[in-house]
Amino acid sequence: MAETTRRELVWEHGRLSLQSLGGMLGPVHFKLPDGREVSPLHVAPWGQDPNRATLPTILQELRGEWPCVPFGSDGLRSLPEGWSATGDSFEGAEVPHGHSSNVHWSWGTCDDGEANLHCIYPQHHPVRELRRRIVPDPRAAAIDITLEIRVDRPCKLPIGLHPTFRLSPEPGSVELETGAYDHVRSYPGDVEPGAALFQSDRRWGTLQEIQARDGADIDAARVPLAQSTEELLQLVGSDGTFALHYRHEGFRARLRWQKEHFPSLLLWYSNGGRQTYPWDGRHLALGVEPICSAFDLGPAVSAGVNPIQTAGCPTSMQFDPNAVFITHYRISAEATS
Repeated sequence: MAETTRRELVWEHGRLSLQSLGGMLGPVHFKLPDGREVSPLHVAPWGQDPNRATLPTILQELRGEWPCVPFGSDGLRSLPEGWSATGDSFEGAEVPHGHSSNVHWSWGTCDDGEANLHCIYPQHHPVRELRRRIVPDPRAAAIDITLEIRVDRPCKLPIGLHPTFRLSPEPGSVELETGAYDHVRSYPGDVEPGAALFQSDRRWGTLQEIQARDGADIDAARVPLAQSTEELLQLVGSDGTFALHYRHEGFRARLRWQKEHFPSLLLWYSNGGRQTYPWDGRHLALGVEPICSAFDLGPAVSAGVNPIQTAGCPTSMQFDPNAVFITHYRISAEATS
């Protein structure tokens, strides 16, 4: 296992850590106006376990936030009627959340005001390079992030961002404050065998009323959930805003992104459902993932015809080698009463 290198930035309103593996951001400690420090991003509990070298690279030091290009991965899945893998695939499409999530990034300029990293893709891949710029806001408990994507040939890819937030053990202690969205969809299958909770391949109008497989109604906007599960819900047609209200801790974490680039939001409920190493039934986090994708089903499904795309919400983006794709997003924290 290659050694992970890290950089830390400190500013008036906080401090952050970046690592070379996956270009991942985290932890982040925001300093609130009342003097408290809060740290909303998740860091997986096995980061110092010597056995982590046996894990897929993306999991070895899993933490915080990072970009996924392409989002998800191609693979053999049994999909229900209405879903198919008709989009273009390519060598490397089977890599979980893209090449950049599984390798060490190279460091660019890093000083008191910003940090830069870049990742070169294999020559056979349609993507040439990702660039990432992280800038703490000198006036606020906030971080502004820029992602650039360069490709070598015309291609159609699902893309996504992967902020992952920590949760306290108390069920319902964090309230999810969504912006506007069109509807909610559940995963067309089992995210984790034996750990399913929500009815599969369903559509609902609100996150507060999701039906479980046993028929019970669940408010999926209060986390962690009371049940052990591993699930995904996609907020289709999201407006680019989301917040987590840590009610018992007196603060709110916010995420804002460009909705024209990421028209959906994927919620990953990692709620103690996975029992194998390294999860061991103890992993508790919420992924809040702006995407242009159909769940994490990879290029063949997301770039083809699927129910989300046919409902009018894009699940892949067209890239041109003559144009650099640039997107901006922001993570911040604020005190609440």
